[in-house]
Amino acid sequence: MVLPLQISFRNMKPSEAVEARVREEVAKLETFSREIVRCRIVVELPHKHRRKGDLYHLRIDLAVPGEEIVVKHEPSPAASLRRVHIEKRSKSAEAHSAHKDIYVVIRDAFKEARRQLQDYTRRARRQTKLHESMPAGRVSKLFRDEDYGFLETADGREIYFHRNSVLNRAFGRLKIGSTVSFTEEIGEKGAQASTVRPRRASRAPALHA
Repeated sequence: MVLPLQISFRNMKPSEAVEARVREEVAKLETFSREIVRCRIVVELPHKHRRKGDLYHLRIDLAVPGEEIVVKHEPSPAASLRRVHIEKRSKSAEAHSAHKDIYVVIRDAFKEARRQLQDYTRRARRQTKLHESMPAGRVSKLFRDEDYGFLETADGREIYFHRNSVLNRAFGRLKIGSTVSFTEEIGEKGAQASTVRPRRASRAPALHA
């Protein structure tokens, strides 16, 4: 496991067995996506349920580029009450039930985390394809004090863009000659860029001289 992982236990003693199971599940997550940069897990037994032993809470925080995936999972209170009535036979039965319940919570929480991670991966792929399909341009004029500028397109046209059209608040980082991807639309004053995405420093696209 390469990604930074933090596991915390609240209102309960740390368990090597539970931690081992959590690490197994986190390792499975890594097979779904290599985009995870940080993972925090909190296993909690709320104060009011400490004697029942069957209402574990589990929180998963996954940091991925541009987003944070949060999963909070706890058993259904109704199901927990049914288990309490059934398992009043002995303290050993209660201990066994509590031990089993935490693994059910871990299983279900990570199942939801995998689902959300897959959704994130699909969204990221769609976004990447969208950006790849956007035409390339180059910043030809900048009027920083007035919050706008112009792009030169590959076919030699000039297109207006406003500060608010630049993604990730990157207007201040643009320079004359910066390469960007953009989405073009027709506004009141003609062609303009509704979305401008700065590109990473690379070979500039071939534009009209």
